[in-house]
Amino acid sequence: MPEIAVRKYAVTVEEIFHEGGPAATTPLLRGAALVVIANPFAGRFVQDIQGFMDDLKPLGLSLAKRLLGTLGGDPKAIQGYGKGAIVGAAGELEHGALWHVPGGYAMREILGDARAIVPSTKKVGGPGTRLDIPVTHVNASYVRSHFDSFEVGITDAPRADEMLLALVMTTGSRIHARVGGLKASEIKGEDGLR
Repeated sequence: MPEIAVRKYAVTVEEIFHEGGPAATTPLLRGAALVVIANPFAGRFVQDIQGFMDDLKPLGLSLAKRLLGTLGGDPKAIQGYGKGAIVGAAGELEHGALWHVPGGYAMREILGDARAIVPSTKKVGGPGTRLDIPVTHVNASYVRSHFDSFEVGITDAPRADEMLLALVMTTGSRIHARVGGLKASEIKGEDGLR
């Protein structure tokens, strides 16, 4: 398979103290790490693309480490995650699906015992396209306080022959979560759901 050709990285971190309610003593951190790479399948249909997932695994791991480092470096501090991809116009949605395994397993690996499936989204779009990446709790997808999203994008990416790949991590629930449901303190950890 082709070597990964990286054009640029971008990392964004939000520190959220409140959303109109009382200010938190410790802010919620929500971060995204993005990488823009050449799409080796752009402009043509290729039947056998699955091998590119293996090629992307080292990139997924390095991007996850980059994001974790930006959020303080402590895997135990991360409570939420998600991933996504924007494929340039000369590609296809299936090329974005190649990020599922390398992106998701990378975060689960560096976070240790993360059990929940990593939520994901993908789309085809041009430069400046924005993507709302879903976020759920790292150990139990049904923890309602951690249902969130993080909007990502880069002004000049993806170009038609590129892909923008993204990982998102958070250090907690929505800052004023109060809609009930399963609490993080009630996680059983048996199936990644509850």
